[in-house]
Amino acid sequence: MKTPVSVLRLPRGPDGTSRGFDPNSPRYVALCPTTISASTGSETDAGNTEEEQRLRSELRERFLRNLIAMTGKQVQFKLYEKVQVQAKFGASDIDILNFQVSDLQTPLGVQKEALLRCQDMISFSFDL
Repeated sequence: MKTPVSVLRLPRGPDGTSRGFDPNSPRYVALCPTTISASTGSETDAGNTEEEQRLRSELRERFLRNLIAMTGKQVQFKLYEKVQVQAKFGASDIDILNFQVSDLQTPLGVQKEALLRCQDMISFSFDL
C-alpha cells in the first residue's frame, strides 16, 4: 500500500467563505501588475491597447506551451552566482513563481525532489 500524503489546505480568504487573497492586498497587487494603461478613449490608444493585449496573449501562450513541453524532460537551469543545475521538470505553480523538479543535480549532490524559485533563475533550456 502506498504511503498516504497529507493535503495542504489554504487558509480561509478575507471574506470567510472563500479560499484565496483579498484583491486589494499588497501581495495580490504585486502578483497581478498590468502594463496596459487605461484607454483615454482615442482610437490610437484603443488600437495600441488591443495590439499590446494580443502580443501579451501570444507570449503567454508560447510560455505555457513551453512549460507543457518541458514536463518530464531533463532541464538545465542557469542560476545567479554562476550556478548551473539540471533536473527533471515536473510542474509549476499557478503564479509561475516556483518549479517542482525531481533528481536535482547540484554541485553539492543530488536532491530527489525540490522546488526552484523562479526569481533565482536567469534562464532554463531543454532539448525537444
